[in-house]
Amino acid sequence: MNEREGSERLREIFNKAGCEIARDVPFVLDAGTVTLDGWDAARRVGFEFITTEAGDRAEFTSSVLAELEARIERGELHLLIIDEALAPRPESLDRAAGRFLELLGKRGVLR
Repeated sequence: MNEREGSERLREIFNKAGCEIARDVPFVLDAGTVTLDGWDAARRVGFEFITTEAGDRAEFTSSVLAELEARIERGELHLLIIDEALAPRPESLDRAAGRFLELLGKRGVLR
């Protein structure tokens, strides 16, 4: 599954869960500006499908990931970050997104 296919699949899943996902959204961090594959600014919910094809490994450095994880921990945003190696097939990407969105529903982020 390539970057476009994975990102589009995630966008569809998130939209069905009630999000309004914009594509390729610049996101400013102290560690630098990155482009998220999908982002719902009103809900502060989004996703990044990290692929070699898109050059994401150079963009999502350890300092960027650490800052994102800290902001997630503080509840400032809700971001599914998934590496293509962990979701090599559409079904595995669907499961990961489903679990993530289910958790957000239980936390009251999504209704």
